[in-house]
Amino acid sequence: MGDTLEFNDIFQEQKGTMIDGRLRLSRQTMVFKNNKTGKVDSISAGEVVSSLWRRVAQGHGLRLQLKNGHIHKFDGFREADFERLGEYFRAQYQLELQEKDMCVKGWNWGTARFNGQLLSFDIGDQPAFEIPLTNVSQCTPGKNEVTLEFHQNDEADVSLMEVRFYVPPSQEDGIDPVEAFAQNVLSKADIIQATGDALCIFRELQCLTPRGRYDIRIYPSFLHLHGKTFDYKIPYTTVLRLFLLPHKDQRQMFFVISLDPPIKQGQTRYHFLILLFTKDDELSLTLNMSEDEVQRRFDGRLNKQMSGPLYEVVSRIMKSLVSRKITVPGNFLGNSGAHCITCSYKASSGLLYPLERGFIYVHKPPVHIRFDEISHVNFARGTTTTRSFDFEIETKQGSQYTFSSIEREEYGKLFDFVNAKKLNIKNRGIKETIKQPYDEYANSDEDTHDAYLEQMKAEGRIREEGNNSSDSGEETDESFTPGDGEEDDEVDEEYDSAAVGSSSSSNDGDSDTQKKKKIPAKKPKIVREKTVRKKPEGRKGKGKNKDPNAPKRPMSAYMLWLNASREKIKAQHSGISVIELSKRAGEMWKAMSKEQKEEWDEKAVLAKKEFDKKMEEYRKSGEAETFSKKQTPPKKTKTRGGGGGEKEKRSTPRSVTKSPVKGVNESFKSKEFVSSDDSSSDSDGSKAASEDKANSSVPSSEGSGSD
Repeated sequence: MGDTLEFNDIFQEQKGTMIDGRLRLSRQTMVFKNNKTGKVDSISAGEVVSSLWRRVAQGHGLRLQLKNGHIHKFDGFREADFERLGEYFRAQYQLELQEKDMCVKGWNWGTARFNGQLLSFDIGDQPAFEIPLTNVSQCTPGKNEVTLEFHQNDEADVSLMEVRFYVPPSQEDGIDPVEAFAQNVLSKADIIQATGDALCIFRELQCLTPRGRYDIRIYPSFLHLHGKTFDYKIPYTTVLRLFLLPHKDQRQMFFVISLDPPIKQGQTRYHFLILLFTKDDELSLTLNMSEDEVQRRFDGRLNKQMSGPLYEVVSRIMKSLVSRKITVPGNFLGNSGAHCITCSYKASSGLLYPLERGFIYVHKPPVHIRFDEISHVNFARGTTTTRSFDFEIETKQGSQYTFSSIEREEYGKLFDFVNAKKLNIKNRGIKETIKQPYDEYANSDEDTHDAYLEQMKAEGRIREEGNNSSDSGEETDESFTPGDGEEDDEVDEEYDSAAVGSSSSSNDGDSDTQKKKKIPAKKPKIVREKTVRKKPEGRKGKGKNKDPNAPKRPMSAYMLWLNASREKIKAQHSGISVIELSKRAGEMWKAMSKEQKEEWDEKAVLAKKEFDKKMEEYRKSGEAETFSKKQTPPKKTKTRGGGGGEKEKRSTPRSVTKSPVKGVNESFKSKEFVSSDDSSSDSDGSKAASEDKANSSVPSSEGSGSD
């Protein structure tokens, strides 16, 4: 048998929850590593005083009891592992692995036995259940009963809140069995009690999470945060990691304390305690302990008299009390020379620190991701601008973190760091991302097809068509479509000198007169006056006028879902902007499965059927045809005058009197010879003639007509 023994898929019981991990036994230590948090619990082999093997929920379990009374329970072994463990314990630890079964009778009357930090309820010689007293948060004695309350684990689906023991009266005088039972529980229970004075007190420290200013009292076994509104007591056993991170401005420091389980305030959970210090703040303090006691307890790590920067004093004291190393940034340096990168996570801006063994984001909300739990990373273009990019991290458990709005100058540094740590880069094969500088990568939008962006554009076009038109059978108003038909000829003639020359040659006059006639034709002002068209009332832009009585087009499945989820997203992200809300909604819709979208697809289909039905009824009613006739303008024809200019002529018949003066070109029609049968037509004719005179590029001869 080798010097080490290793078991995978082993579970450790912690506050009513089975934690998945790996157990490794060696000659000196027993090490259990949590697969989720990476936390490592080490048990010295010399501290183990007894070991039990028994059948439990997940199969077979191992219970180890230490000299200080602590109990460690492991589950998930196979029956065949009993012989291997028994031989290893005898050879390496000189311990006998005892086999003992649990009582499964279901009786509720038995004997309570206190064995170190374990309360065992036995029926006969077999234990029915065991309670680690470190899980007890409160003990309340009554007349003939004792109530035990337990610490709650947020990750447990079902939690045991309390257990009540009935204690019968004793025949012996002077001994209260209820009080004796309660004292045995309180002596070993993990009940936070401020016994004695604090070792030291830090006044009015700025805390980012939970937000506010707190007085921090340092006790031997726990940390007390006292604020104006809330108080928090944090046992040192719940501290998972310590981080000391310099701010990007080089004037401040973050001190981050990772907690497991987190501190609670109502329904809010704080997994991180973040303190913000200014580097210039100095402090001198005296620990509330004697010199000998400080030396004996901290073995030279702390002194009775301490002075220096405030962040350094606090971090040294916490490191000594918690017995955890302080993690600081490694060799990574961003484009600005800082150990961090400015970015945004969810709706808030913060700092991302690439560490030697993971990433940590400060501060709202704080996120810590270890390298060994990362499945892959991805570099993506920014959704709003090419001046930035997004850094996406996906864990093995399926969680995804997107850090956006990172300046593109940071791309090379971050990619080299990720590559050096041998993380799996999802888009490594993309040429723009790896082999080209980020400037080319950021601007090559045409090389990458964004399916989601195309979908959003298509839905936008559908909504726009729905707003601009209610019936696909309506005619198009050609007079409002520049570049089609006769309009092209008209514009060309204005800028074509040959056209101007040919038209002016039809008039009598010398070459000087012809040159003068050419000049106005080239002036942009005259061209603009001629090409301007007055829009009918109610018309907006180039599109068709919308029929207010027509049924509205149905919304797509995405828009139906967005309207239903908009308020929920706002509630989850208070203060979110419209742009961020749209971006967040798009990400949520993209991440939804086909089954989740099926409900909204069905609603969209029903809405489309309802629209088709209403549209058919609307067409049959004749309102669509009536509205189409109202919106169709009268057709116009163009005639060329003798002076080379053009004027519009309505197709409506109009009586025209030819000029009685001989020698005048008959194609030329002056305003003096335009008449109408009624006054309204006469006013229209005068108006049309005046418009012709104003818009004509060549003035007409005033002497050609007769009074």
